[in-house]
Amino acid sequence: MPEENKLKSTIREYAETLVIAIILALVIRTFVVQAFKIPSGSMIPTLNIGDHILVNKFIYGVRLPFTDVTLIPIREPHRGDIIVFRFPKDESKDFIKRVVGLPGDTIEVKNKELYLNGQKQEESYAIHEDDNPAHSVPDRDNFGPVSVPKDSYFVMGDNRDHSLDSRFWGFVDFSKIKGQAFIIYWSWDGEASWVRWNRIGKLIH
Repeated sequence: MPEENKLKSTIREYAETLVIAIILALVIRTFVVQAFKIPSGSMIPTLNIGDHILVNKFIYGVRLPFTDVTLIPIREPHRGDIIVFRFPKDESKDFIKRVVGLPGDTIEVKNKELYLNGQKQEESYAIHEDDNPAHSVPDRDNFGPVSVPKDSYFVMGDNRDHSLDSRFWGFVDFSKIKGQAFIIYWSWDGEASWVRWNRIGKLIH
């Protein structure tokens, strides 16, 4: 085979391989898993600023690309799931919070404590950094009761005193949920300018 033909054949093989790789990457990102970076401290201590996470986009069902239509439902979100979703007030932004209320649940916050259907919840993952009663904030520290509508979810950040969540802007519609966060694959401490090696590979609960 002439050298020119060999070169063309090699270039074509590389181009085909690159195209296939791009298509696979797009399919995986669209339907299976997507990477996100944590930009704020609203989920501390579960997630820190600079954590890079993977989100399972398949767990709640297969969606028609570029739409909110679920083609193949898998399961609904559970209480305690940490989900990534499009922010209801600005869908160009992605938020991450923990599901605390399912459709039909009654949610109330009394003196910072979460009550689900009238029962006080024990939440080992939640923290409150503002313990001064004089700093009490309406909606943040005392909220509800409200009933979660059909196909909607009530979400809160684990860092309860520093989280913009359903207490302030309402419910998350199922169609706006992108997936469930499940692992930290990289973590960078911006203040220390160093890798948080102990967080890499940590499962998210």
